[in-house]
Amino acid sequence: MALTQLGKRKIEKLERLAELSAINAGERGESLWREAFKRVRHNPAAIVGAVILAIFVLVAVIGPFFVPYSPKDTRWIDQVSVARNIIPGPSADHWLGLDHNGRDVFSRMVVGAQKTLLVGIVATAIGLFFGCLLGGLSGAAYGLGGKAGRRLDNVLMRFVDMLLAMPALLLAVSIVAILRPSLVTVMIAVGVVAVPTFARLLRGSMIAQSNAEYVVASTSLGVSRPRIAFGHMLPNSLAPVIVQATLTLATAIIEAAGLSFLGLGTPDPSEPEWGTMLNDALQTFEYAPRLALFPAVGIIITALGFTLLGEALREALDPKLRK
Repeated sequence: MALTQLGKRKIEKLERLAELSAINAGERGESLWREAFKRVRHNPAAIVGAVILAIFVLVAVIGPFFVPYSPKDTRWIDQVSVARNIIPGPSADHWLGLDHNGRDVFSRMVVGAQKTLLVGIVATAIGLFFGCLLGGLSGAAYGLGGKAGRRLDNVLMRFVDMLLAMPALLLAVSIVAILRPSLVTVMIAVGVVAVPTFARLLRGSMIAQSNAEYVVASTSLGVSRPRIAFGHMLPNSLAPVIVQATLTLATAIIEAAGLSFLGLGTPDPSEPEWGTMLNDALQTFEYAPRLALFPAVGIIITALGFTLLGEALREALDPKLRK
């Protein structure tokens, strides 16, 4: 009994020394994220992406409170004559002109930016949460779970493979068709499509961490496997997942706009959403292509901003890609 208590005290002392050593090392050195942030600040592509996203977020969050007109207001319908191909263009009162229903395009673009940002963030959050749940369990089971863990990992990864086997657009369309078209189902569909990417990425990162020295040391000290997996391996495996989330935001915005363009988004065609605006612009594209140009450019520039920033983060965090 005395030997057992002595062994426990020795293990606790070693754990305390290891924690103090880690604290001292953190005080002497620089964290991975702080070092990456310094690199990103000197990357021209990252600066351009950050500026684009700052403007987009500012417009999406604050812009709807300052739009000159309601995005659904059709009071100027008498100025429009679709039969005679007359749709007023930009003017002092309407900076981007009117659409075929007599609504102010500028107000619809600003309010649509808010909905586009909301769809992208929520869809990415859904994919990130469930992807990390599957990937974290699978990676922990494979790395530390023995034979039983390998079987659990095999079951979870076969489910992920089933999702990967279906084309992304077909899977998203199927989900929206089952749940009925709406903005919420678009978020769910785009989020489900992103789940396999996050799951595979986190699983691979955690399996790579399972052979690290700190894992071997913690195992030899008797630290429990769940604590090693979710208290040490998981935090050290999240860097590539966070970078992927930034890139997935761009993909989510494009996919959500694509579903809305196909008529699978909000059932209300008057709703100011960029994908829906693209769909509406088809009927007047021959003589008023600007109605399609404005939302298309907004989608492209926003996706470009997320992509530039995400690629810069990936380069700053990946030792193989650091310049």
